[in-house]
Amino acid sequence: QVQLVESGGGLVQPGGSLRLSCVASGRTFSSLAVGWLRQAPGKEREFLALIAWSGGSTNYADSVKGRFTISRDNAKNTVYLQMNSLKPEDTAVYYCAARGDYKLGLNPGDFGSWGQGTQVTVSS
Repeated sequence: QVQLVESGGGLVQPGGSLRLSCVASGRTFSSLAVGWLRQAPGKEREFLALIAWSGGSTNYADSVKGRFTISRDNAKNTVYLQMNSLKPEDTAVYYCAARGDYKLGLNPGDFGSWGQGTQVTVSS
């Protein structure tokens, strides 16, 4: 089992940037694919980005493509989500989640281990 802890959320103005971090412990982190998902109030949890264990493959939701970048540093057991050009509709709780197989689907149910989430609020 892997334990995941997100950080880096906060309040940011529209057009601003934030970098979220997801630190893992437990099971060998470097063997896992890791994704970022979010859940806004009253909405279902949605997939944002996924990175393979090597960092060589990534996948993004259309809603964040070109604005968000996922990356990882296996030496630090950490996955990042760089978020630029933030919009009020990006306001949500952001979660990182891990799984063994990069090639599974992109639904929340396709991820086995979850962090507790970090709040991102985009508002002026």
